[in-house]
Amino acid sequence: MSRSEQTDWSSAPRRTEEMMTTTMERPAEMTLSLRAVRPNIVQSIRAFRVNDLQEAAHAAGQHFLYANLGNAQSKQDVLDLIAQQFTFPQHFGKNFDALYDCMTDPLHKSGPQPGFVIVLEQIPANAKFDKEAREQLLDIFRDASDYWGDRKIPFRCFYSFL
Repeated sequence: MSRSEQTDWSSAPRRTEEMMTTTMERPAEMTLSLRAVRPNIVQSIRAFRVNDLQEAAHAAGQHFLYANLGNAQSKQDVLDLIAQQFTFPQHFGKNFDALYDCMTDPLHKSGPQPGFVIVLEQIPANAKFDKEAREQLLDIFRDASDYWGDRKIPFRCFYSFL
């Protein structure tokens, strides 16, 4: 093996430090790409990863709300899981109107908000939670996005279907 083919171990610590710096800079970079997404939108998660969205929300000082709905079968299951994973109050009415209310009014009354990044992962697509129910659910988040947009507060909701 020639000298040029040998690994230069003396530079290994420097490379590790470079990788750590790159990793530490990543949330700021993700925040920049999050800024490329309209501030008030409900869209498919497609090219985004949940962890990247969470890091971007934290780097931007925004609320991050996540719900994995993979075990839901019905509208009631979806609402129960969202209420549980978003830590809604016990008195949550578990209907779409109450969901809208929890996403808007109490938060608005609690003071200035920095913004929201929301992920609804694996929304069910079955006979008990059909296309109409999925659209109603997403409409709630679209309406909440409009609500916060009127107040100049970013509200980005990303979703995927099961």
